[in-house]
Amino acid sequence: MNEEISKKVLPLAPICLFVYNRLDTLQKNIASLENNFLAQDSDLYIFADGAKNNSDLQSVLKVRTYIKTITGFKSIIITESDSNKGLDPSVISGVSVVLQTYETVIVLEDDLILATNFLSFMNQALNFYKLQDKVFSISGNGLDVKKPASYQYDVYMYQRPSSWGWAIWKDRWETVDWEIKDWESFKNDRKQIKEFNKTGSDMFSMLKHSLQGGNMWDIRFSYNIFKQNKLCVTPVTSKTINDGFTVEGTHCNVYNRFNVVFDESNKTDFIFVDEVKEIKSFSSQVYAYYSFFARVKGKILTKYYTRQKN
Repeated sequence: MNEEISKKVLPLAPICLFVYNRLDTLQKNIASLENNFLAQDSDLYIFADGAKNNSDLQSVLKVRTYIKTITGFKSIIITESDSNKGLDPSVISGVSVVLQTYETVIVLEDDLILATNFLSFMNQALNFYKLQDKVFSISGNGLDVKKPASYQYDVYMYQRPSSWGWAIWKDRWETVDWEIKDWESFKNDRKQIKEFNKTGSDMFSMLKHSLQGGNMWDIRFSYNIFKQNKLCVTPVTSKTINDGFTVEGTHCNVYNRFNVVFDESNKTDFIFVDEVKEIKSFSSQVYAYYSFFARVKGKILTKYYTRQKN
């Protein structure tokens, strides 16, 4: 490891990767992860979910054969589930298991392409903000936004996190109420619902769907950040690209309305902002991706592209 880099990022956070049955996207994900500057010094935990049905079994077995061939990391620990847990229980339980041993964790799903400096950015951000209680998590994915000419930093703050490559500290993770115990009071509080929807017009509807059996660990995670009035560190230039916008993707539509500028700079030194607060010029641009009109457009185009493909 480069001596100067190691001083800034040690101890390195372990990587927690969740896989299922998509060998092609997983291979691209691993290739980009192996190409990271800090990969050889990082511990990789792989959680492989069990087959949902017989039709998925062969693809699941191919993934499990492949993950046993992976090299290029300090250590690789594989956990294979005998049953199909689903992504949501897998993420919650897997991250919790890793954080029994470590104080931080970097979390990935198998459909992400990572910049070479993804691990450098995530580890440096974890170290920089570890004592900033107002910061809840680190996002590796950043939407395409224009920063003010005078803005010199590589990050900004937004309350809505991204699940496309993220990191968290043990002490923040342990505060998450996955059951959403205050749901009965919250669902009738119009003022609070309006506030919650300020980071996306879909927030309340997704939380409601989640609590009606839709799982969606990330919306419950987001709600906890909102209730605690915390913020997430977001990169101005994205360190990840989601490669899962296909019909086979479990949670992604075909049409991708989330534009990013992917970081191909290879730089390993980042400038972090000390003041933990939202900046309106950034927040308004991010919200535009989650507005009602953007969501309607996305649904229409998804239906169109799906029909064209079929």
